[in-house]
This record gives sequence, C-alpha cells and structure tokens, in this order.
Amino acid sequence: MSATQEITEREQAGGEQLTPTGHRSLRTQLPNARFRAAKSRVAMAVLTLTMGIAIVPLVLIIFQVASEGAAVVNLDFFTTDEPTYRRDGGYRAGFVGSAYIMAGAIVMALPLGLATAVYLVEYGGGRLSTFIRFFTDVMTGIPSIFVGLFVYGLLISSTAVFRLGFSAFAASVAIAIIMLPIVTRSSEEMLKLVPDEWRNAGYALGASKSRTILTTVLPAAAPGLTTGSMLAVARGIGETAPLILTALGSQYLVTSYFEGAQGAVPLQIHRGATQQFQAGIERAWGGALCLFLFVLLLVIAARWVGSKANKLK
Repeated sequence: MSATQEITEREQAGGEQLTPTGHRSLRTQLPNARFRAAKSRVAMAVLTLTMGIAIVPLVLIIFQVASEGAAVVNLDFFTTDEPTYRRDGGYRAGFVGSAYIMAGAIVMALPLGLATAVYLVEYGGGRLSTFIRFFTDVMTGIPSIFVGLFVYGLLISSTAVFRLGFSAFAASVAIAIIMLPIVTRSSEEMLKLVPDEWRNAGYALGASKSRTILTTVLPAAAPGLTTGSMLAVARGIGETAPLILTALGSQYLVTSYFEGAQGAVPLQIHRGATQQFQAGIERAWGGALCLFLFVLLLVIAARWVGSKANKLK
C-alpha cells in the first residue's frame, strides 16, 4: 500500500485532514474545539468581571480624594503653616518635614539595600545568604508600627541606648528600615536577570570581579534597580504609624534634622481628619490628594523606566 493510500484511509477512518507527511492538518477542527472556545470565553468574562469589581474601590477612593481635596490645594497650601484647626492654613511644615525624613531614609536604605543584594547574588551562597533572605522576607511583612516601637525604644525613650529624642533623624531610621527589605529583594531579583555570559565576558577581558560588577552588572540592571527603589520610596512616604512614635509631628516649620519634633504630611493628615473643625478636615483631604499624586507619579515613573528597559533589551 502506498503512502498516499494509507493517508487517505486514515482520513476516512478518523475524519481528519492529513498532510502529505501523515500529520494532522492545522486546519482540522477537533470535535471539542467549540466547547473549549466556549469555556475560554466564559473564563475571560469571569476574569473581566472580577477585575472590574476589584477596580471599583480604587476608582471610588480616587474620586472621593480628588473631589474633596482639589478645592483646598493651591499655592498657599504649600507655602503657609497650619496655625490652628479652626483657621485656614497650609501644610508647609509637613511637606518640608516629609522631604527631610525621606531624604535621610533614601540615603540610609538604598545604598545598604543595593549592597546587600550585590552580596547575595555575586558573593553569597552559604548559610549567611539564606539567613539574610529569610530575614528580609520576614521584615517585609512586619507591621510598620513595630518598626516605630523599635526605633522609639532605641533612640527616643528614657531608657534608649542613644537618647536622641523625637526628630527627623529618628523618623528617617524607621522609614529606612521599612524600605530596606523592599530595596534588597527587588534589587536581588534584578541582578539575577543579568546573564552570566556578560560576567564571563568581563572576566575574559581581565577585569576583576568588583570591576565587572561596577561596570557591567550594575549598569545592565540599572533600570530595574531604579524601579524597585522608586516603589520602596512610594511605600515609605505614606507611612504614618512609625512617624507617630519617632517624628511626633509639628504644625510649624522645623529646620533641624537631629533635634525637635518634626512635621510630616501623613501626620498632619491623620490629625486633621480626626478632629471636628471643618477647616482641618478640608486640609486633610488636600494633603491626602497631594500625597496620592506624589505616589502616583513615582509609580508611573517606575513603570516608564521598566518599559524603556524592556524595549532596550
């Protein structure tokens, strides 16, 4: 029997169209194809519905914050202090204090987190690396109020080791502790994505391990490292609980970094929203809108940097 006759008999027996090589043609529709397509459409509809339900709370929050806070935000809101809850004023002390706190936290958390990630990927591999990964995972899930209590006991309380008191520095330490595991884990994953061939190419050219890391690995992972750092900053800038125990808060402008209670936007939002005067509540909505827009800009910038990195690759 020839190959052509065998293919013809198989087509007649199975009802399928075969190619000259004896394989099933891609144009052949299986008996359960319509059922599978229907299941796919149902699954897509269910996923779309659940996505819509999940987005509803976010849209409502954005709408509420924007509608309540837009009328308050103006130039005076950024350039004046908040004298009392009854009178009109702004959040200048909070914006300056948040800038102080976040600047210090970034200086503390980003270099240390990046250095830890470099050690884990390039030099680690033993029990110490396993312990560090486990510790960072645990720190990611710890409530931020515990971090505030730890810094309060370490730097502020009467039995503190250093006894510095409430200050922007103490608040920076607390926010840096919150940011550190995020920076470490995200940077570690980004460094793992750099191909080993690039490292071997640097070694083949006679470069040392440290020089290869500085000139090849880090520049290649720079977009991902930037994205993870921005997301860590977005997480830290909205924290309130640690600041209550470390910065304490001030409605007047404080320029000292190591001495004196420091204001912050999350603290002013919390205090304005929990009192009964309308002027303070309105300012709280305005501060929430400004904080939301800042975090949104950071997230958009992180997404943009990540998309540009993917296009370059």
